[in-house]
Amino acid sequence: MPHPIRHRSPTVKRLTFRFAATVATFLLLAMGHDAVVEGAELEDIEFVAEHLPEVAMDDRYAALPLGTSGPGAAESPWQVQAGFLQIAAGDLELAGPMLAVSRTFPLSSHWQVALFGFLDDLSFDGATTTRPLAPLFSNDIPLALPADAQYQNFAGSAVDIGFGAVFRRHSDTPWLGSHVWLAGLLVQRMALRDYSADYLLLSGPDAGIAGTVDYSADYDHVTPIAGLELHREYASWSFRPRILVALPLPRRPVAGRMTGPGFDISGDTDAAGHGVHFGDPSLTLGFGITYEPYGLTIDLGSTVTQALLEPVIHKGIDRNWMLSLEATF
Repeated sequence: MPHPIRHRSPTVKRLTFRFAATVATFLLLAMGHDAVVEGAELEDIEFVAEHLPEVAMDDRYAALPLGTSGPGAAESPWQVQAGFLQIAAGDLELAGPMLAVSRTFPLSSHWQVALFGFLDDLSFDGATTTRPLAPLFSNDIPLALPADAQYQNFAGSAVDIGFGAVFRRHSDTPWLGSHVWLAGLLVQRMALRDYSADYLLLSGPDAGIAGTVDYSADYDHVTPIAGLELHREYASWSFRPRILVALPLPRRPVAGRMTGPGFDISGDTDAAGHGVHFGDPSLTLGFGITYEPYGLTIDLGSTVTQALLEPVIHKGIDRNWMLSLEATF
């Protein structure tokens, strides 16, 4: 049956204006950030090796398939999400596909629960580059550090895998209109494998020494999530602005291993007295646009806001592109 033509309501107009204003604000912030960091010294290799997978975790939170709503939800409870992300820090890159699926179960006229799982398989790569070498995972490395170093032969992967459940409560109020409150929990592992590069020291008394630095580790988190999703419709289209907060627990120490002439040393930042750093709180903003006859959604809001916000939130990240597509059936 064809969808009836709906006229754009003042609420939809206000929503569109607010979203555009928010994007413009983020753009100005990002431009200001670029002006500040232009010409600044490059961050050390450990700093960047930590931030690349943390940004990938934020992108996953932005793209979580958190269930279906609306009149057709009972007939289309399955939601499949596919995407791609590319995160760059200078000449270093983490990129690959994102896959996820969810199944929504009604509990009452207002309550639903959605079960979901995801797998993001990312590759670590980069061109020959020069950055400081200043490891914090050990105090026993027998070299005069920090020092400038040249890096090459980047290799490895970052696999973010997890599953969870989210409770959804649908309401319709004069203030928010049709909306869904979200609260849930997910269990995830960011697995860094062969996440390494070869180094050659360029400065200091140990210039000329070569070896390998490796940040392979498993980072396990239990992550509470909570958020709000608004639902608006216009003709055959629906719009879903969403704000989501995620808190990966606990924060983990950054682990590493370094080899060189006569030594092979492993450790982590907590044991070395430098604290726990891996796993940051996350705030993501989405704006899903759905063509209802086909049940297809593209989240342009996450694409725009993740591209603008992450270089501000995570220092050293130059580019973060993430595209997410969803289908319900």
